Amino acid sequence: MTQCSPGVERVAAILNFMAEHPDRAVSVSDLVRGLKISRTTCYDLVTSLAHVGYLHRTNDNTYVLGPSLALVGQIAARHASPVLIAQPEMHALAEEFDVICSAFFRDGDYLVVRERVASGSNLDWSSPKGARVRMRAPFAGIFYAWSPPARTEAWLQATSPSATDAQKALMQRAMAFARRHGFTFSVRNARFGDPQDDATQAFEDAESDLPVMMIPELDPDREYPLMSVLSPVFDASGEVLFLLALVGFTQKTTGRDIERIGQRLRRACDHISSVIGGAPPAAEAQALSAL
Repeated sequence: MTQCSPGVERVAAILNFMAEHPDRAVSVSDLVRGLKISRTTCYDLVTSLAHVGYLHRTNDNTYVLGPSLALVGQIAARHASPVLIAQPEMHALAEEFDVICSAFFRDGDYLVVRERVASGSNLDWSSPKGARVRMRAPFAGIFYAWSPPARTEAWLQATSPSATDAQKALMQRAMAFARRHGFTFSVRNARFGDPQDDATQAFEDAESDLPVMMIPELDPDREYPLMSVLSPVFDASGEVLFLLALVGFTQKTTGRDIERIGQRLRRACDHISSVIGGAPPAAEAQALSAL
């Protein structure tokens, strides 16, 4: 593992400390006490940071965040694309499991593939970049798993064709599974062949018997004809910003392996969420961290 330079770590610690106390000026003594670094080192670092504008020294020799750092933050906020941040994780996941990793964003009543990464050896089909698939129960329920029940019900009432009672019940179970595990998964329906438009049919067709089926429970010893594994990335308000989906599994997979894949995907999504300043709602975050 690459080691971080001690000097860089101390600079980052000072800036993070300042960011945690944005409403007051901070003295060198405050930083020395809070960060447990020597006064000489601390003084050298804060004066250097003030010299380049990352900190500003006030008339009473305390410090606040400086204009140069504010400018860097504004630029980062304007140009930090969640897709760009997610790309390294998507490449790693695709190669690790020899699958295709896609990022699905919501656009009104549709999910849009904003990014798609395939492993070097995977030749399976999945929705191409730019594809739009209609949100429908039970598959889109993961977008509402952490939402108030009234919002979920309002979405169900507005969908066309209307979800059947069986689809609604399955969606509720799948949402509960997502809250417990941090991911959901689907399998191929053995009654169907292997059509290339499985994913499209799953979201577009009106029939309840589809090529792809949601499974709201997981038996560690059972083998599943795994189709996809999905996990959410959250924004700063605790809303699902987008989904990462792993598709292109070619072998039957045990429930134990699906749990391992799902938790690996969840950790990747949690990392992306943290980088963009997001997190699941507090109660659910505590439940997931206990897994």
